[in-house]
Amino acid sequence: MRLTETDASFIYMESVSGPMHISSIYVLDGEVPFEKILKRFEAIIHLVPSYRRKLAQVPFSLGHPKMVDDATFRLENHVVCHELPEGTSLEEGVNQGVELNEPMLDRNIPLWKFVVIKGVPGKTLILQQTHHALIDGASGIDLTTILYDLDPNASAPEPPAEEWQPEAAPSAASLMTEAIQENLNNLTKINPFDVMSNSRGSFDRIKKATEVFSKFMRKPAITAPFNAGMVGPKRRLKWLKKPFTEIREIRRHLGGTINDVVLAVVSEAVSRYLEANDEKVEGKHMRIMCPVNIRTEDQKGALGNQVSAIFPMLPAWPMNPLERLQEVVTETQRIKQDEEAQAMTMVQEKMPNFPPLMMAMTQLIGTPLDPTALAARVPLPLMPNIGYRPPNMGINFVCTNVPGMQVPQYMCGAEVTDTIGLLILSGNVGMSLTILSYNKQLFFNFISEPRLLPDLEMIVDGANDVFNELLSAAQEKDKQVNH
Repeated sequence: MRLTETDASFIYMESVSGPMHISSIYVLDGEVPFEKILKRFEAIIHLVPSYRRKLAQVPFSLGHPKMVDDATFRLENHVVCHELPEGTSLEEGVNQGVELNEPMLDRNIPLWKFVVIKGVPGKTLILQQTHHALIDGASGIDLTTILYDLDPNASAPEPPAEEWQPEAAPSAASLMTEAIQENLNNLTKINPFDVMSNSRGSFDRIKKATEVFSKFMRKPAITAPFNAGMVGPKRRLKWLKKPFTEIREIRRHLGGTINDVVLAVVSEAVSRYLEANDEKVEGKHMRIMCPVNIRTEDQKGALGNQVSAIFPMLPAWPMNPLERLQEVVTETQRIKQDEEAQAMTMVQEKMPNFPPLMMAMTQLIGTPLDPTALAARVPLPLMPNIGYRPPNMGINFVCTNVPGMQVPQYMCGAEVTDTIGLLILSGNVGMSLTILSYNKQLFFNFISEPRLLPDLEMIVDGANDVFNELLSAAQEKDKQVNH
């Protein structure tokens, strides 16, 4: 199975400082024996065929990589136990999970790992890692419906009708021959006029996407401290957990969507952090990348990536939280009216494929000759704050909202109480966050590169303050309406 261009891009973009696996830490209520979890995986591995396929690079990058059966697949390479000292606190256990998540996944075996972390009294922590080439946020949630149960007493799934037999691994020569043949076939299908469309609606969307990209140059964002250098391999995590009922109360009384409330909380927290760090914020804006799921109903449950993005621009200076929420609502409504997400998707579909040959050097990533390993060991200096920083032509951070299960999930009978997302960081984006909803709770999961953002807790504390201010305003408005 050859990777799509989108899926393959996460292989090409990977580096030692920017691993491209999507990860979460699940907190189970109870101390589950490791052997029990390993046995569970033995019973369900046939339900996730991609978990027994590994990466096969095409020589000279004549084609995108393929996923092929791993003839030497061993479950013990992927489901492993990590013992912490007895009495380790939950926060220390989660921090250890973040540290275990820092290295790249081994490219010589299937690109996933399930680390069972023991040592926290009354808890079992699970670090779940799957490469972005295999899943996006939405398909990652679909994957949890296989890995976890909805019933603490669920029975084991039906065993496969036949024992798994891996297909023979393709030789380098066959990978090259197949790729060359595919390239020749694709040449016969290229029509330069396909990039454009006779449809007025399609033309307008392509024009809109061009405007979105040009705005990156015409209206650059502020360069925040966490954008003042290239990320290194270390990570820090802080998270907040809020009842979904409180989010709905804010939305009901103050307006906007749940996504709008989240963006208001996060952007205002960041603006307060910038001002507290003596950044020049007046008249400047932050640009946030918000991934958008474009998975259709018939693609639900399939792995791989089906995602677009929008890029709201919001004030970088602090403001009243109610005014902030209104700014967010105005911006997101503009984006919806302009159909920017649909425009970005159309351009993504219409643009010609890039030649994999350009990515040949990326085959060194993860090998002893990996050039990004040196960059990770000897990072470039950070841009100092001397009263001026050059404008940022990219984004400041990513804020992805991943709707999850709204009922409890279980692993070997133990209930999952918390789900903590660990978002990818790369380039000069030294802070981002994942918003995960699970079992009527909303988790704000902030991750940073500590060299670029050593005081992440300031942003997290600020987000907590802004949330509480919005909640108080909503409750006050409710009182006024009902009295």
